[in-house]
Amino acid sequence: MSRLTVIIPTYNEEHYIEDCLFSVQFADEIIVIDSFSTDKTVEIANRYDCKVIQRTFDNFSNQKNHGLQFATCDWVLFVDADERIPYQLQTQVLAAMNSEKHHGCKLKFPHFFINRFLYHHYNYVTRLVKRTECHFEGSVHEKLIINGSIGKLDAPVLHFTYKGLQHYINKKDSYAWFQAEQMQDKGKKATYFHLVFKPFYRFFSSYVLRGGFRDGIPGLAIASINAYGVFSRYAKLILLQKGLK
Repeated sequence: MSRLTVIIPTYNEEHYIEDCLFSVQFADEIIVIDSFSTDKTVEIANRYDCKVIQRTFDNFSNQKNHGLQFATCDWVLFVDADERIPYQLQTQVLAAMNSEKHHGCKLKFPHFFINRFLYHHYNYVTRLVKRTECHFEGSVHEKLIINGSIGKLDAPVLHFTYKGLQHYINKKDSYAWFQAEQMQDKGKKATYFHLVFKPFYRFFSSYVLRGGFRDGIPGLAIASINAYGVFSRYAKLILLQKGLK
């Protein structure tokens, strides 16, 4: 029977980490890769039967790749501290591992916003992988590279992303700098066309094409903020191009 390692990257997650750890107790091994938290994150993690490894944060890919070095099981599930793996998804994870049909699986992430899950606002993200067949690339919105086929699991991850409106907007701005720097490193250029068309399309895709309008006011709000995130990314790339950061 296949065995599972769960890897959880953390930094100052004292309000979330315990519920996360409780939800992954079905795993054979749990590794917390901590970026030297200054709150009680490590203290809480040490109450559970898990490995706690501390490493200075440089980017998301390096952090998770470092955690992979300590994993000993056949499969690895990557979980963030503000995520929960409910029972229905646990059973699907174990079934996928034991079927050996794929080398990895994408998990479904409905957005949590204004105290509700938006089931028409979701993403599929690769999180479950065979340990020896994967590595991460990219400094933000890191991509998990897998040597083999990828399946999908339909039971949702409970992802409590919403910690207040200002936090959500600040998170978009923070990611936008990382993304702008990545685009600059790849030689990409931004124009004022990108500032208009790209955010508009993100809003239209999110709110209309993917049915976000069916999530009411929260669906409208998150589509608007996501469009702002795209605008912020290209605006920051223009600033970098002009040497104004």
